Amino acid sequence: MEQQPLNEIRQLLQQKIFGHKCVDNFNVYSRSVFNRLHMCHTAGIGVHHLKCNKTSCGNEYYQYHSCGDRHCPNCGGLKKEQWLQDRMSELLPTSYYHIVFTLPQELRSVVMGNRTALFNLLFDAGHHTINRLSADKKWLGAKPGIVSILHTNGQDLSFHPHIHCIVSGGGINAAGNWVKEKRSNGHYLYPRAKMEKEYKLYFLKMLQKLLEQQKLRITDVTALKKCIEQLAKIRWNVHANAPFGGPAQILEYLGRYTHKTAITAHRIKEITGTTITFTYKDYADGKKQKPMTLSHEKFAERFEQHILPKRFVKIRHGGYLAHNGKNKRIEAIHQQLSLPKPMPKIIIPFSLQMLQRTGTDYTLCPTCKEGKMEIIASYLNHNGRLVNIKDLNRRPKKNKASPPI
Repeated sequence: MEQQPLNEIRQLLQQKIFGHKCVDNFNVYSRSVFNRLHMCHTAGIGVHHLKCNKTSCGNEYYQYHSCGDRHCPNCGGLKKEQWLQDRMSELLPTSYYHIVFTLPQELRSVVMGNRTALFNLLFDAGHHTINRLSADKKWLGAKPGIVSILHTNGQDLSFHPHIHCIVSGGGINAAGNWVKEKRSNGHYLYPRAKMEKEYKLYFLKMLQKLLEQQKLRITDVTALKKCIEQLAKIRWNVHANAPFGGPAQILEYLGRYTHKTAITAHRIKEITGTTITFTYKDYADGKKQKPMTLSHEKFAERFEQHILPKRFVKIRHGGYLAHNGKNKRIEAIHQQLSLPKPMPKIIIPFSLQMLQRTGTDYTLCPTCKEGKMEIIASYLNHNGRLVNIKDLNRRPKKNKASPPI
């Protein structure tokens, strides 16, 4: 099957899926996300009024705003580039390993109903496992750097929560000194069986605690207790991979996964009046690419499963990369290893990012090809009307009511 043109796919995705009537059945926050995705690059979000700065040209046109939502298949690319640029100064001359913490299928329905609490527990259990094993001098005797990323979907848009962790081979000890990695012969950072056992014990222990504290929305407590007993007897999968080849490979990997949405337009082959067809990798069949066709309603329902809780942090840092004091620790490591000072973080202008990604200078006037397009006004959708941002900023604040006497 040949793919429909990408622009057509994106338009149909917005109109047929994100604007589908079944969205009315979702919760308030999910509806707001679908609405933003439906309005992306339309006047429903806002618009820039641009004008060529060359006097003899003066061409004017309007450019619609993007929604900027992290779930949007059309947005996020530029945020990803800036995020990767910021990570450059944090890479050190040590190996980096890839570890994936998954959950047994039996827990997925429980997680679905308690996303914030159990997504947080998934991060906590993964970081606990890494830090616990790293503290053992047999493996490292120090705190490594950890970058962890939550994913919730399988290739077929099924609900499959797991976290990807990038872990440094070396770390810093209690005295603040750099400790070189001890398993530098291409093997995994820690024995896989030990990771799986530690991860399982911690997750189930904390799950039991949440249950006892009545912090979970559960319809059948007895059934969950029995499930926990059964899950304690089986092996939990932790996928561990050999170290990355170098900084370029690490950034290439992170670039694929950090700002990943549930699906991209490139995987969608066709959208008809009633169905949507996309490709997925069937891991049970040798990673073969296969097509899947769903009704618009079913696709929207699967997509909605992967809308993260409001303000939920899906990329987290641990060990010496934990945010509190991170820059000082990185500088200290550079001094100990006689490395140049970390490069200062640079904010890449939007126009330069687009030039790097596409090779096109979007500030160049499309009419005269010489002048630069400048923003002369910006409008936002305010209560159903496009309002100049300057006018919004000028509006006087309402006086607070006088306190009762």
